[in-house]
Amino acid sequence: MSYYPLTSIPDYYSIDTLLTEEHKLIRESVRSWVESFVMPKIDQAAQDHTDIPGLMKELGNIGALGPYIPEEYGGPGLDQISYGLIMQELERGDSAVRSAASVQSSLVMFPIFEFGSEEQKHKYLPKLASGDLIGCFGLTEPNHGSDPSSMESKFTDQGDHYLLNGAKMWITNSPIADIAVVWAKGEDGKVRGMILERGMEGFTTPTTHNKWSLRASKTGELVFNNVKVPKENLLPNVEGLKGPLSCLNSARYGISWGVIGAAIDCYCTGVQYSKERKQFGKPIGGFQLQQKKLAEFLTEITKSQLLCYQLGNLKNENKASPAQISMAKRNNVKMAIEIARESRQMLGGMGIMGEFPMMRHAANLESVITYEGTHDIHLLITGMDITGINAFG
Repeated sequence: MSYYPLTSIPDYYSIDTLLTEEHKLIRESVRSWVESFVMPKIDQAAQDHTDIPGLMKELGNIGALGPYIPEEYGGPGLDQISYGLIMQELERGDSAVRSAASVQSSLVMFPIFEFGSEEQKHKYLPKLASGDLIGCFGLTEPNHGSDPSSMESKFTDQGDHYLLNGAKMWITNSPIADIAVVWAKGEDGKVRGMILERGMEGFTTPTTHNKWSLRASKTGELVFNNVKVPKENLLPNVEGLKGPLSCLNSARYGISWGVIGAAIDCYCTGVQYSKERKQFGKPIGGFQLQQKKLAEFLTEITKSQLLCYQLGNLKNENKASPAQISMAKRNNVKMAIEIARESRQMLGGMGIMGEFPMMRHAANLESVITYEGTHDIHLLITGMDITGINAFG
């Protein structure tokens, strides 16, 4: 037995009837690419703790980098539901693949598009969209994760340039990135964003080793030791935490769709295995406990699909609140990680083998449930929205 190609996507509530033909075409195109390019390579990449060679260029070729960026700046100019469907299909392949696209799109291209100068947009966005440039996002620090307002990275005005000092940690793609969108405090204490380029003196990107999760993705640090940043590299149109938090909202939205793909991969594998694996004289799918699991998987996937579809509509209308996005991110990641764990049990000992995706998805989702706001932080965001009382700190 081995990996089962996906023949159809679970659509128990006929959500496809709500999608446009373009939405379905985009989804099918990305799904086909995942089947042909990602699936044959992903287990070995995860086992070897290496990324997939040429991944970013391939993602650029299929339009998965900055899908909602207008054509004027090199993007496809798609809507938010298209972006979500792309993330769903990529994460069905692996969270590391979706993370690469999500970081490039929501954490690098989004802030340059929203807050950058016209010069910055035209300089960076087309090359980021094509995958000719790889970007990363510097917000989290060794001592400050859930509390970015306490960041220690600082820059000072030196007349003709800024001087940046500090460090960022847990940065996807930092070891291979050509540019980094970095958030730091100025002398007035206000958070600002700036674009760093590889090769700037004093700017280094050490690799993080020995991960049990997202093993097919490069993770590292960003270290700034008296880095001279040209003044034209400052993002001119935002200050304060509104900048990085708006990026995180876009990324969290993509995650809420993406993890549905991981859950679908585990569910479909569980269904197929339950029909083929025989114990006590019949397929294990004929036992009540296995049917209970599968019915619960499909129910939770369907609920998450409906949540994301309506959230996508709100995003398209610029009406989605940060708290609504937090709810979807928290609910859907929890859904996916529980399906990965329970479906692994359905396969017994085979569930730990690389030929099947459950253990890889489960390990990846341990990172996804932590990054872009931890599970508990999103709970508090929803709680504050309900009560109007800030429970942080």
